Amino acid sequence: MAVGAVYYAFFKPPVNEVVSTENAAPDAAIPASVYLSSMTDLEGKPVAMDENKLVFVNVWATWCGPCNMEMPGIQKLYDKYKEHEKIAFYIISDEDAGTVNPFIERKGYNLPFYQFAGPYPPALDGNAIPRTYIIYKGKILAQEIGASQWDRPEIVDLIEKQLAEI
Repeated sequence: MAVGAVYYAFFKPPVNEVVSTENAAPDAAIPASVYLSSMTDLEGKPVAMDENKLVFVNVWATWCGPCNMEMPGIQKLYDKYKEHEKIAFYIISDEDAGTVNPFIERKGYNLPFYQFAGPYPPALDGNAIPRTYIIYKGKILAQEIGASQWDRPEIVDLIEKQLAEI
């Protein structure tokens, strides 16, 4: 099982880009928003997603092995863009701060961690973690269900391309 997890984290095919819905069937449900409401930081303060930025959303848990495997790559990607004014990162768990904070301290992560309790918008809903989305202006540009290496060149290229257009 560990070999499979390592394979999926580092060698699986690149991120799936979302296909345009312009020619979708008329009855296809398109959610009103992909942004999360009722999110808080780990101190319990309300936080709103910045809808005017390129948004990197990762849904994870401390107990999730694949989540833990991909976190160093997310940290590297965040370190590369943390000072960039056109991108925002949201690393989201439904676990309480008493569980997440010791994990962060033990691992030494310096990421923007948040809590979310409530139903996810349909486009972000799912029962598998980790789930990661790159969103701009309400559209999911890329998504990945399962662990991935988020600092790989094709992800950086996708982000750079989008940032150049903003």
